[in-house]
Amino acid sequence: MFRILCLVIGYFIGCIQSAYVVGKVMRVDIREHGSGNLGTTNALRVLGKRAGAVTFACDILKSVISFTICYKLFGSVIAGVYASFGAVLGHDFPFYLKFKGGKGIAATVGMIGALGVVFNPWIVLITYAAGIIGVVLSGTISVGSILFSISIPIVCAIMGAEAEMTVVVTVMAVLAIYKHSANIDRLKNGTENRLFGKNIEK
Repeated sequence: MFRILCLVIGYFIGCIQSAYVVGKVMRVDIREHGSGNLGTTNALRVLGKRAGAVTFACDILKSVISFTICYKLFGSVIAGVYASFGAVLGHDFPFYLKFKGGKGIAATVGMIGALGVVFNPWIVLITYAAGIIGVVLSGTISVGSILFSISIPIVCAIMGAEAEMTVVVTVMAVLAIYKHSANIDRLKNGTENRLFGKNIEK
């Protein structure tokens, strides 16, 4: 029962769309610009670096808050993981925006940060490094996001996380990859946008 409650708590916190709110403050409906995605990357490209940074920080924070509330409430790491999963679901599928949100990477970054405090700090170092290396080598945020997501269940399993936690983060990784389907297609076609500069060429 606590699992469902944690998912629900996380979902409603995750539904707070930072990119949408920041865009509205700047009198821009970010859904109508760029990729239309309610995430950090689109906020960065459409609204600028400062707005992108604020969006990223807020999306991380809502996952950390969800994790912390349920971790304290139920006294278990798995409760926090379910809450962060809920935050990712809320971010990806906000009910009041026709279930069209972001891709959940920043919220997942927040969960990993929280896990680094209560589970094992190495999970932060290794998974963050995987994401950063992916961005640096490819020049794209999407590759970094995908590598970061894939690394999470692998690292959790290696570090002896309980099976349930490994299953949950595996589902999160699969969801993240699914949400990047269009990016993967563009990577294959050589049309994916670089973080800085021109598109990737074949």
